[in-house]
Amino acid sequence: MFSGPIAVIVLLIAIIAFLVVVFGLVIPLPLWFAAVLSGVWVSPFSMVGMRLRRIPPQIILSALIQAKKAGLNITSEELEKHFLAGGDVFRVIYALVASDKANIGLGIQQATAIDLAGRNVLDAVRMSVNPQVIETPRIAAVARDGIQLIAYARVTVRANIDRLVGGAGEETVIARVGEGIVSAIGNAESYKNVLENPDSISKTVLGRGLDSGTAFEILSIDIADIDVGKNIGAELQMDQANADKDIAQAKAEERRSMAVAQEQEMRALETNMRSKLVAAKAEIPMSIADALASGRLSIMDYYKMKNIIADTDMRQSIAGGEENPQG
Repeated sequence: MFSGPIAVIVLLIAIIAFLVVVFGLVIPLPLWFAAVLSGVWVSPFSMVGMRLRRIPPQIILSALIQAKKAGLNITSEELEKHFLAGGDVFRVIYALVASDKANIGLGIQQATAIDLAGRNVLDAVRMSVNPQVIETPRIAAVARDGIQLIAYARVTVRANIDRLVGGAGEETVIARVGEGIVSAIGNAESYKNVLENPDSISKTVLGRGLDSGTAFEILSIDIADIDVGKNIGAELQMDQANADKDIAQAKAEERRSMAVAQEQEMRALETNMRSKLVAAKAEIPMSIADALASGRLSIMDYYKMKNIIADTDMRQSIAGGEENPQG
């Protein structure tokens, strides 16, 4: 159809149109031109590689433009690695920009490591600039005089960028501060000393280095409120007295039970002896009759024995009727 120069021009136009269509589908041309105008150069072939690695070029280009405008020297390769590792590219860029403006030494390697560790690197930078106040729960402790005190504290902390990876969180800080408050109150001689000088608790707790191994730096510990609770010492003494009383009552009941058992045993023994005595008395007349019949006992001996028994009974009755002068 076409010949000569016209055919060449048509072919060039077709090639250019084809390339525009292909690159338009692969490369975000408006954003790429904006990046070039901002001083960020990313070759089209690099963006084709991003598409093949399933990395959205829009994210990398937008992040590079923001970093370039903020004066940061960050390469597209570093952002691509962080995206492929599952990190948040924009959060890292925002954190790097904020740290640079606040003169906080935060590099791209450290920022990506913090983000991949599960920490919010942007919130950490903001907390490093603006310290956060952590409120402790109400902590009960007992002074040496036995009076319970209930304290409530506010802990001002600042994020420690260098310890964000592997550092303990807020729960550890609160637990350590609570332990320090309990120990400080427990070492006080009287609860009055604590009420008169509550800042002594803050100074004692703050001097222990409770932020060691945590992701924070403790700036101050302020005792917001102290209430007087129960007299634990008196309650413990009362509980001990009641326990001693219960033990004494149990021992007394044990002795009473043993006495009752012994008394019942003696009564049983006495009953047994009486039954044997009755049986023996019942056999006496038969024995006497047998002795008289066999001649072993004479009539005169029998009457003498009866007189002795009667005399003995009389003496016993007379002795039983008189009052005992020693009784």
